[in-house]
Amino acid sequence: MIAKRKITLDKLLLTCLFITFSIITVSAQYATTKVRSKHEAYTDSLKQVKYDNVFPIWGQKAYKSGFDIPYPTGLMANYLWVKQGLIIDNMQLGIKTDNLDIPLTEVDFIKFGNNYSTATTFMVRPDVWVLPFLNVYGLFGRGSSTTEVNLNFPVELKSVVDQNLTTSGFGVTAAGGVGPLWVAVDGNISWSKPELLEKSVQVNTFGLRVGHNFVHKTKPYRNFGVWAGTMGVTLGNETVGELKLKDALPPETWERADEIVEQYNDWYDNVATPPQKIIADKTIGPIVDAIDRADGESIIRYGLDKKVKEKWNGIIGAQYQHNKNWMFRTEAGVIGDRKSFMLSVNWRFLL
Repeated sequence: MIAKRKITLDKLLLTCLFITFSIITVSAQYATTKVRSKHEAYTDSLKQVKYDNVFPIWGQKAYKSGFDIPYPTGLMANYLWVKQGLIIDNMQLGIKTDNLDIPLTEVDFIKFGNNYSTATTFMVRPDVWVLPFLNVYGLFGRGSSTTEVNLNFPVELKSVVDQNLTTSGFGVTAAGGVGPLWVAVDGNISWSKPELLEKSVQVNTFGLRVGHNFVHKTKPYRNFGVWAGTMGVTLGNETVGELKLKDALPPETWERADEIVEQYNDWYDNVATPPQKIIADKTIGPIVDAIDRADGESIIRYGLDKKVKEKWNGIIGAQYQHNKNWMFRTEAGVIGDRKSFMLSVNWRFLL
């Protein structure tokens, strides 16, 4: 009697989990136990599958319940493009020339315009379904980034820095069915190391997606899914680095050297307070002098705190699953300050 009750409770728990967390974002599964008559034969065949892989845990019970769980291991290749606004605070500057060696000094009177970061990354994402509703994955990528910083006061100055970067990290995805819809929650932590920064930048990402899968009429392992959702991103605040002025300033800045010097002198002589002049003599002044001399070899030191202009943005996406081995996905960030575009190919397999 006790053994029978244990089995009944175990089955009830498993059924509740699959009704709540059926994984249909990567495989042709149903959000509920309701099955179209044309797919009954396929579902009945799933119940006869003998599943002896370690992952996902409860895989055999999933098949016996008629769920078409995805192959447990996969390798995804992603192309990702992102452009987002940045807010910069706590600016510090320093400079090193043939005659000067000034360490980082806080500059609290600088005012910025619109600042942007654009990145293109090729990412490899190995993953495994630990449970039928829980996926863990790694992130490994290489790419490049462009950061545009616009200084509006006390001089108008634009810096554009191009650099390569490497990325690594890990994440977790949980997904579930709610009637005819599916819901996926994803979170990951990654560390991007631009070549010109002393330390990696931590990026925390959280995503929520709600979608629906359209299953092929005669091939229930094939489907097309669409979704909409939101994504939130936070960045590690502190950034410290140094680079040559010729690598930090675009050609148009050097062409405006006379104008920049005139703006700085006007501010320094007519607007700056005595305390501001003391700071400027150690920071902005030597940089303006280097621009005036066309000295691109001078090294500018910088430290700053940064965050994304808008933490959340809206996303839409679609995926075509050809079979249980191959999936093709695209997703775009279309609402909000952050714009993004992703293309990916996912190959899944049995160990």
